[in-house]
Amino acid sequence: MGSRAKARWTAALLGFTGLLCIVLGGLMIVAVPSIIKQQVHKNVRIDPSSLSFSMWKEIPVPFYLSVYFFDIVNPKEILEGEKPRVRERGPYVYREYRHKRNITFNDNDTVSFLEYRSFQFQPDKSSGSESDYIFMPNILVLSAAMMMEHKPLGTRLFLTLTFGTLGQRAFMNRTVGEIMWGYNDPLVNIVNSFFPDAFPSKGKFGLFAELNNSNSGLFTVFTGIKNFSRIHLVDKWNGLSKVNFWHSDQCNMINGTSGQMWAPFMTPESSLEFYSPEACRSMKLIYKESGMFEGIPTFRFKAPDTLFANGSVYPPNEGFCPCLESGIQNVSTCRFNAPLFLSHPHFYNADPLLADAVLGLHPNEKEHSLFLDVHPVTGIPMNCSVKLQLSLYIKAIKGIGQTGKIEPVVLPLMWFEERGAMEGEPLQTFYTQLVLMPKVLHYAQYVLLALGCVLLLVPVIYLIRGQGPEDAENQPRPATKPDRLPSPYAPLLQDSLSGRPASPRV
Repeated sequence: MGSRAKARWTAALLGFTGLLCIVLGGLMIVAVPSIIKQQVHKNVRIDPSSLSFSMWKEIPVPFYLSVYFFDIVNPKEILEGEKPRVRERGPYVYREYRHKRNITFNDNDTVSFLEYRSFQFQPDKSSGSESDYIFMPNILVLSAAMMMEHKPLGTRLFLTLTFGTLGQRAFMNRTVGEIMWGYNDPLVNIVNSFFPDAFPSKGKFGLFAELNNSNSGLFTVFTGIKNFSRIHLVDKWNGLSKVNFWHSDQCNMINGTSGQMWAPFMTPESSLEFYSPEACRSMKLIYKESGMFEGIPTFRFKAPDTLFANGSVYPPNEGFCPCLESGIQNVSTCRFNAPLFLSHPHFYNADPLLADAVLGLHPNEKEHSLFLDVHPVTGIPMNCSVKLQLSLYIKAIKGIGQTGKIEPVVLPLMWFEERGAMEGEPLQTFYTQLVLMPKVLHYAQYVLLALGCVLLLVPVIYLIRGQGPEDAENQPRPATKPDRLPSPYAPLLQDSLSGRPASPRV
């Protein structure tokens, strides 16, 4: 009896434990999603106490700027009206450092900051040095010529004389370092005398001169501490709620974030919208596919076909015009009125006429499309590659001899890629706290349910097995029918001692 009682208690204890596991697993199914959501809300907002604040303040992801130049092969022939021929040179790779300063938390649930950037050349990652010479359009001469197109003929002739005196030509041979970070040129001051404040620098001109050791403007974004629905969205840029570079209210709107983090809990219907000071506009990327990055689930976002479409192809972009062929955006209004155009590299995803007008271009999606891989639960980018091209619209201007017989063409100057991927300790911390732990909790709830069901079967099986042979013997037996019915004349009692029946009466 002792062993049977012990077995009964063991079965009951296991059954109770199983029931407890089922209840706990059920509670986790209900509670874990809300706990994870609460923790994500707490740790992605711009708050000194959040896990992502240090990542937001000092971006731990190593960024690299890779620059490719279009070296002009036939400058003399271009002046005679022939089609330009270019060859791609590069990459020239720079390590990009970003850090925020003047971080100020405001009373309206926003934070203001300046983000500074600096660049260091990486010879080991580059295909060449900053002392390499590149033959390319003289942006100052050809831009000034375009600006003078509708000026009086006397002014244009005077500019031609000035160019000749200074030895300026339509094409120049400069080093990579000069093109990137600037070279002294008296023409800058002369152009500024005709067009005050046309250039951001005085006496020096370079494509990236204004970006090195400088900031991209004062951003004011929502922290999400009080109102989580607006987290990371830009409230103002340089004190403005909208810019005035373009010709429609929609194009001038400052939408989305500052391009570093987005709202969490994304779906395939989500989009990535951000304001780019370099492009002077807001941009929107769309969902392409889901994937994995170093064990972390991601959503990949790409540029839509309409990003740089002209107004005739995509009417909402009409405000960015005057436009040329579709697939390039005129940025002259925010780039010292020079006829500069922004596009994908090699005119990828643009009107084929653009690439056909320049020999040496080979657009393809793999090499020239941009993407961002974002962790959908937190809205934090894991891996990104942003590729853009800068081109100059050139043509012969009557009265300015330096432009010769140049046929109208959008001539690529260079394209660049900004890329970065989370790695090292930040990646491991992110994976452990925001991916691994939620995954463990997710599977733990189902393990508890399965374990509970198994344990709950133990007492059931014990009860079934408890109805065995031993228990059956202890049950009362039913009365058995005699072999023959007793005769009415036979005695009901027999001699139990002798085993013999009593003698019948006579």
